[in-house]
Amino acid sequence: MQQPPVRNSLTKTILAFLHSEAAGGIVLMGAAALALLIANSPLAPAYFGILKTYVGGLSILHWINDALMAVFFLLVGLEIKREMLEGELSTWGKRALPGLAALGGIVVPALFYLAFNPPGSATLRGWAIPTATDIAFALGVLALLGPRVPVSLKVFLAALAIIDDLAAVLVIAIAYTADLSMPMLAGAGVVMAALVALNRTRVHALTPYLLLGAVLWFFVLKSGVHATVAGVALALAIPLRTGADTPPLMKLEHALHKPVAFLIVPIFGFANAGVSFAGLSPAALLAPVPLGIALGLFLGKQIGVMAAVTVAVRSGLAPMPEGVDWRAFYGVALLTGIGFTMSLFIGLLAFPTDTAQQDAVKLGVLVGSLASGLAGYLVLRGRSV
Repeated sequence: MQQPPVRNSLTKTILAFLHSEAAGGIVLMGAAALALLIANSPLAPAYFGILKTYVGGLSILHWINDALMAVFFLLVGLEIKREMLEGELSTWGKRALPGLAALGGIVVPALFYLAFNPPGSATLRGWAIPTATDIAFALGVLALLGPRVPVSLKVFLAALAIIDDLAAVLVIAIAYTADLSMPMLAGAGVVMAALVALNRTRVHALTPYLLLGAVLWFFVLKSGVHATVAGVALALAIPLRTGADTPPLMKLEHALHKPVAFLIVPIFGFANAGVSFAGLSPAALLAPVPLGIALGLFLGKQIGVMAAVTVAVRSGLAPMPEGVDWRAFYGVALLTGIGFTMSLFIGLLAFPTDTAQQDAVKLGVLVGSLASGLAGYLVLRGRSV
């Protein structure tokens, strides 16, 4: 008797997700533009100085990237778990098209980057930067197009981006892990076991999960694994199938949508998008890192996604979403090249102490994302409804 309310709540959660991410993407665009404006104004010294200020053992920039973004990854983890169990990725049939599209959109951009930063080069660590899709930014562009884009295509893009996020989490956990502290990892394991025990004993209150999650974040932060992985680990322990009208996972996901979309992600964008163009010539974009990222996002993403979708649909592995034509698919394939938030985040992990390469990453991400977003918008804008 309780299943229909859960299904209705699930539908409302998906719609709220699409609406909050789309509107949040527009806010994120404004935050990134403001960061660029300030970084190239007389306020630049204050902007960079505040970000480097230490509070409680971490700089403000580290608090944003390690703590606030852990909450972002908690929401990502909740979305992945819900979609895999009851949502748009709950069956292999539903996973096929966005899954293959995401795979193509990961492999081909990485190959573009490697073409300019081959194995053995000092910049090889950035190979994963152009593989990510910023769902907030991409859905923000779709929001500007209104009814020109069918809902089925928005759901496809959201599913693809969620799989992208899952791949990014795995890359962060495996490829960008520093020297490990076994005692801290053991502590994280004990806390994770406690979280699993709460789940297995059907504890539905969120407070104990969140308190243990804070402890888990501390242990992961000190372990050498990036602290944001703690957010995903905590999400996996939050119960979804409880028989309640609104399960704890959906309750927490709903509570986090707006703070993450309208506060946390824009703060991250504002703190990390600022790059000074002083003394920067157009030739700077031709350096291996920014060129590999920009081309990976703009060309690699659209080629990889379209190739995978074409093979999947033509071979019968997956059906074309309802109301979608090839032009619409191409427009969305272009939008997957908006890598902003996750690409910047991976860039910081790839070059944690090299500010010159961090600026190169920002340049490549900004150019590739802007080109992808503008091209995708124009292709979809010209589509007949």
